[in-house]
Amino acid sequence: MNAMPAARPARSPEPAARAGPGLARSAPPRPGRAQGDDGRTRADPARPLDARRLRAGFQDLLGRPPTLAERAEWSGRGLHELLDAHLGGEEAWRHWFEEQLYYFLLVDNFEPGSERVRAIPADLARGALDVRQALHRVAISPAFDRRNPGPDTFVSVVLEQLCGITVQKQPGELEIGKHVYDGGEGRFLGKLASSQADLVRVAVEDPAFARTLVAREHLRLLRAEPERKDLAAWSRAVHRDPAEFPGILRGWYLSEAWEQRLDLRVSPPNRLFVRSLFVDLVDRLPSEEETRRMRGALDGLSDPGPLRSVLARLLIDSGQAPVPAREDIEDPTAWIAGLFERLLGREASPEELRAFAVAFRDPACRPETVLVALCSHPEYQRF
Repeated sequence: MNAMPAARPARSPEPAARAGPGLARSAPPRPGRAQGDDGRTRADPARPLDARRLRAGFQDLLGRPPTLAERAEWSGRGLHELLDAHLGGEEAWRHWFEEQLYYFLLVDNFEPGSERVRAIPADLARGALDVRQALHRVAISPAFDRRNPGPDTFVSVVLEQLCGITVQKQPGELEIGKHVYDGGEGRFLGKLASSQADLVRVAVEDPAFARTLVAREHLRLLRAEPERKDLAAWSRAVHRDPAEFPGILRGWYLSEAWEQRLDLRVSPPNRLFVRSLFVDLVDRLPSEEETRRMRGALDGLSDPGPLRSVLARLLIDSGQAPVPAREDIEDPTAWIAGLFERLLGREASPEELRAFAVAFRDPACRPETVLVALCSHPEYQRF
């Protein structure tokens, strides 16, 4: 197919996500006020989950796009409702925990295997841990020690990744930490420490830990550095009570900064791309083996874009994707419009719809051809 989606700034289309056979179809625009099931008039939410917010919200919260059933359930509802349902849930914490493991490079051969560490998402979801305790548990795990062997490496990582301290600028802290690591005693970050475990405890209890966590999570989620004044306030809150962190995340999602983030598409890590590809095309998450195999192939390339397109084609042609038969698509234009909203999180332009509709009239153009064109386009590979 020659027609490809043109790159353009994302905008807020009307909610349109009614699930059709196999793939989403377009739904009519919602009026300013809608009738509830009980017949009463209700106001539309301030931030309705249109195609763009719905896809981005699921990807940011859960590390994947919504399934067909979730699109039908959540389209047009308020973003605050999605946060109520998922922000403190185990799947959201599992995504957050995975991001932390990648931040500390605790993956593949260094992935934690202990039940205590693997239980962190569930413990966070039931309120048995806060984020400080969770990262403390990670940093005292055998996996963290294996990944950072020896006093120099271990103390450097504790200072830099937990507290954001550049060791070249504070060589004294590094030397004290190395002495403590080797069994000595000293004042590390201003507190008495006499063991490797003490080094981690002192680091996560330092105000710099909260500041570093908030700053990097703000950058990861909103793709922008926080304002200095805001960072100071959020950091004080998390340092005082780490249980405040989910509330800060909620504020970020409901802020104008997150609305602006929707236009800042970046290439996602390969593991998230693989996960999105399976949910979009097969309507399920990939197995651990499927993720490991595909991610491994992509991670070995400096530019994974071409292979991502090949993997999309292979998955579409595998027979796993519930693609409707050509003769079952009563309105090709509406079907194509639904694909744009489902896969790209935006409405197709009139020019794009016309180009795809013309191409689809060619008997040689199969529904799979349209899917391959969309999933191979760079816009699909940027969230």
